[in-house]
Amino acid sequence: MPCVPRLAAIATSVPSYVLEQDDVAQRVRAIFANEALVQRLLPVFENSGIQRRYSCVPVEWYYEPHDWKDRNEVYLDCAVRLLERAATDVLERAGSRIGDVAAIVAVSTTGVATPSLDALLVERIGFPRTVRRLPIFGLGCAGGALGLARAASVARDMPGKTVLFLVVELCTLSFRREEVTKSNIVANALFGDGAAAALISTQARGPAVVASGEYLFEDTLDVMGWDVAADGLRAVFSRDIPTLVATRFRGVLDAYLAERNLTMQDVDRVIPHPGGVKVLDALERAFGLSPGALDDSRSVLREYGNMSSATVLFVLERALCRGALLGDGWNRALVTAMGPGFTAGFVTLER
Repeated sequence: MPCVPRLAAIATSVPSYVLEQDDVAQRVRAIFANEALVQRLLPVFENSGIQRRYSCVPVEWYYEPHDWKDRNEVYLDCAVRLLERAATDVLERAGSRIGDVAAIVAVSTTGVATPSLDALLVERIGFPRTVRRLPIFGLGCAGGALGLARAASVARDMPGKTVLFLVVELCTLSFRREEVTKSNIVANALFGDGAAAALISTQARGPAVVASGEYLFEDTLDVMGWDVAADGLRAVFSRDIPTLVATRFRGVLDAYLAERNLTMQDVDRVIPHPGGVKVLDALERAFGLSPGALDDSRSVLREYGNMSSATVLFVLERALCRGALLGDGWNRALVTAMGPGFTAGFVTLER
């Protein structure tokens, strides 16, 4: 199958500022000491399954007010630096050169960049001026899987060429010190910053990207997304997400597989985006797995938090590094992620 796109390598990067979960919880407790709602929500920090996350700014930055301009300037600076590191690392891992990159697909939903992030990166690193670019905004947590699918489609249409898939999210910039809402506090307990890069080519030797799909659930547009405020993007997500996953995801998954004459028994590995502990619990039930079986997703959540669309690439990188997608021990893997819309995304990998 000469025109099947394959993964050549994956690399990830995070900012230098570390957010220890216990420290963040203590700071939130002190900041909102007189707010009954916040005090009721504090257990979410302990029960999040997260030990640490990474931030593009020091924690003291959040103690000052910041408007949309401030937040987006930080986004542009840090996003490009993280992408540069991830892109450089993935090229080195694959034994490729900057000049080999024929197309760039870049996913991000936590800031606005015009010129787009990929254009800024071309200027910074020196990718070919003829590189084809596809910037994608608005996919949220689903962007890792759906962006990978788009990049694979580009690679399929450019046989023998190298496609660079980039994703970066700076979720922590949405936190507001003065806002006493459940979404703001829960977001402060879950989200972190990170970036990832993947190289895809029909000439690569890694896992083949053989299929992809997505499903937009009915009457769920308000489940997850952003409110655009004067001081930046404000997180919106519903407490019903784990229930939605538990009750409706399996049917959509089965339909996706059935279109390809497959069932879950034909899937050897599942690589889901870890939206949170409750979501992972619901996914394990939906996949028919025993509790705690999604080790890679849980460990990424524990060590990095939820980095929106970047997170599933961290999970996929971990699976590749430990050999879960190498050798004869597997035939088919399924990458999944869910995000605003409410949308489920699927990518099928084969040996």
